[in-house]
Amino acid sequence: MHADAERMLAEFFTQLTVEVRASTHTVKSYQRDIKQLSRYCTDKAIAQWPDLQHTDIRAHIAGRHRKGLSSKSLQRELSAIRSFYNYLLKTNQVSVNPAQHIHAPKQDRKLPKTLDVDQLSGLLEAGASSLLEIRDLAMFELFYSSGLRLSELSALDTADLDLPDNTLTVRIGKGGKSRVLPVGSKAAAAIENWLQQRRIKIPAADSALFVSMRGIRLGQRNIELRLDQWCKKKGIAEHIHPHMLRHSFASHLLESSRDLRAVQELLGHSNISTTQIYTHLDFQHLAEIYDKAHPRAKKKPL
Repeated sequence: MHADAERMLAEFFTQLTVEVRASTHTVKSYQRDIKQLSRYCTDKAIAQWPDLQHTDIRAHIAGRHRKGLSSKSLQRELSAIRSFYNYLLKTNQVSVNPAQHIHAPKQDRKLPKTLDVDQLSGLLEAGASSLLEIRDLAMFELFYSSGLRLSELSALDTADLDLPDNTLTVRIGKGGKSRVLPVGSKAAAAIENWLQQRRIKIPAADSALFVSMRGIRLGQRNIELRLDQWCKKKGIAEHIHPHMLRHSFASHLLESSRDLRAVQELLGHSNISTTQIYTHLDFQHLAEIYDKAHPRAKKKPL
């Protein structure tokens, strides 16, 4: 593409990093997605961003779809393109956003997998026999107690906890938003036990809430591996990942409270439609109860 087009792109990413303060993950994703659009422009001999039409964006997305990209990935690419053109609009470098009314092909929404209360009790009441397991139990209790994302739990500092008040503060959630969350009594007790042991055995640890034996913050991949090891050691055959604990938190809370708005706030969802997927899980559960319990629902044997 033309040098001016490369300059516009570089300025957009500088603005995204410095002014918007987007995460490194977001910036890298946007760079990867817009690089695909740049390749399309090169193939079509389009040298400048203002020359791109909505028909080009539609053709580009259709081409990516034919290559097997999922609806979710295409939505992400469109979001990156829209953001780029919104920046160009704001800086008066284009007159329209050609991606504004382009939509990715829809696909069936998969329901998140959850654990039932008995499964979670078996997971969390299996007992901790070492310092690492005391830490791990505190992590898993907190996942389920407060519905945290994996990235949010990894980023927690000890200063983010207020155990006397049974609350914690997520300082940088998804979209850069913060929120205050309750901490259940079981999770609070597990965390207090971990902090007591940590003060004795890892006195030089950094400010992170969950650290390794060397006192270094645990990364997201390490937390995933610890949960996998925990399940294997405790004889739990099913593969359980951290987000299943968050999904279970949301599903169980909604099932008990029926308060969709409250669950939305606790999960940190900016759009309630994201939270509404848990109503489908709840209905699924109710339908199973109905099929088992209602005298006119049971099928007669053939």
